[in-house]
Amino acid sequence: MSWTPNEGTKGGHLVQAGEKPSSRDDGGSASPPPPPPAGDPEDDDNPFRPPADLRADDESAPKKRKLSAQPNTSTEAVNSTAADANSKLADKEAEKSKISFSIKGRATQSAQDRTTPSKAETSPLLDRKLPVLDSTSASRGTVPKSRNFVGNTRVSAATPKQSTQLTRKEKVRKKRIKAKPQLSEEFAQSESVYYRKTGNDSVVGSGTYGKVYKGIHVYTGKMVALKKIRMEGERDGFPVTAIREIKLLQSLNHVNVVNLQEVMVERNDCFMVFEYLEHDLTGLLNHPSFTLTTAHKKHLAKQLFEGLDYLHHRGVLHRDIKAANILVSKTGELKLADFGLARFYQKRQKQDYTNRVITIWYRSPELLLGETQYGAAVDIWSAACVLVEIFTRHAIFPGDGSEINQLDKIYNVLGTPSRSEWPGIAELQWYALLRPSHRIASTFEEKYRERVSPEAFELLQAMFQYDSTNRPTASDVLEHPYFTTEEPAAMQVVELEGLEGDWHEFESKALRKEKERNEREARRREREKEGEKRKAEVEAGGESKKVKVEGATAAAAAPVA
Repeated sequence: MSWTPNEGTKGGHLVQAGEKPSSRDDGGSASPPPPPPAGDPEDDDNPFRPPADLRADDESAPKKRKLSAQPNTSTEAVNSTAADANSKLADKEAEKSKISFSIKGRATQSAQDRTTPSKAETSPLLDRKLPVLDSTSASRGTVPKSRNFVGNTRVSAATPKQSTQLTRKEKVRKKRIKAKPQLSEEFAQSESVYYRKTGNDSVVGSGTYGKVYKGIHVYTGKMVALKKIRMEGERDGFPVTAIREIKLLQSLNHVNVVNLQEVMVERNDCFMVFEYLEHDLTGLLNHPSFTLTTAHKKHLAKQLFEGLDYLHHRGVLHRDIKAANILVSKTGELKLADFGLARFYQKRQKQDYTNRVITIWYRSPELLLGETQYGAAVDIWSAACVLVEIFTRHAIFPGDGSEINQLDKIYNVLGTPSRSEWPGIAELQWYALLRPSHRIASTFEEKYRERVSPEAFELLQAMFQYDSTNRPTASDVLEHPYFTTEEPAAMQVVELEGLEGDWHEFESKALRKEKERNEREARRREREKEGEKRKAEVEAGGESKKVKVEGATAAAAAPVA
């Protein structure tokens, strides 16, 4: 049995399976719909219809069939008879099995009494409000679930959780500018964020690259080193060497490599801002009273080669290893600095580089003889020179600044190289010009055998090889028995924290110059004293001679008795 609604009405007929519903004549007019049975409420008064706010009525206007002005009586009679038969049959079937349903707890009603169902009553979503689809959900074809319903049961709306994300206005409202700390009168008058004393009072280093100043951040009080980049005489604007140094330092991150914090432009001057370390190796070795123990020296040497090992594994040549470019903090932490001559290099492929690098006292013999294809071995030679300074507090090859004199200094200590010791020496471009005129024996063992430990002496001998291919790498040096097994073990120089003042090469140079000036002044005063004494002696000798002459004259003039 099925229910078939009539067109143009809200009611319908129940038709038993196998029966066809009554049809209208194509040419005739439809019979008027039967009046609602007595006692049936209208649509608006029907208690079984959902409330008006829950209806989902079809917005399209219902189709109306025009009735003929003159109805066909014969057709109406036939249709009326068929309708009565169908109505009786439907009543019998409805008595057997009543169709009941419930809408939100209201009383049930059989299908017999429900002659005019609405479209909203046949909808599966009887008790739901149709959600309003936004553009996103509509485009995806998904209907968001209403928060006020669980299944078909309406629940009270819970208080929505407040979003933890702040709106833009709230962020602006909550964002408060921190009050600037109260600055001292000295810091308040500073034109730069990094305060530094006027004149040379804040200079801690100087060289061909420019000057290094000690500065203090006026707000944080943190100490920094300001390296001023020299711009004079630069045709291309910013120096290429400075760009290379900045690029290198930005790619390096190691405990034994100085940290570049920022690059600052101030009144047309460019500064590289580094972390500040209180001492360098030259200043410590020239300190008048502080001395390093054997364990302290070993720890400083170990940090030096750990920094070099990191650089060489990253494919970087420092090319200016010397005591003045090795910084030491007050806690004994060593850092490599001054990467103005550093560059990346190819480990497996030889390329030509300039040989006018490295301070000449620390320059390897192959560079002095014109070699342009070199690698990390040039840094190992320089580090060996620094290691001798750590052990003895004196440079091993102190020349006068010329290549010829520097080679003579090397030959006087290590002896002249032979072709068996250095097979490629004859191929160097300056060898024929700077070839030694006579054979010189090595005095290295005689000078340093008793001044250092046996393991340290063996390590120095390995690093001072003329043939660069025979020199150990930085990682090989760290595996040497001097660092691994020899006693005493390396110990950090924590005693530097109690050292008064900052000790750099600049201060040590100034101290040395002042000492030399005082010595010259003392010698001058000594010479003046000797001159005055000599003059007094001459004057005294002249007076005695004059007395003698006057006495002799008086005796000669006296009459003879």
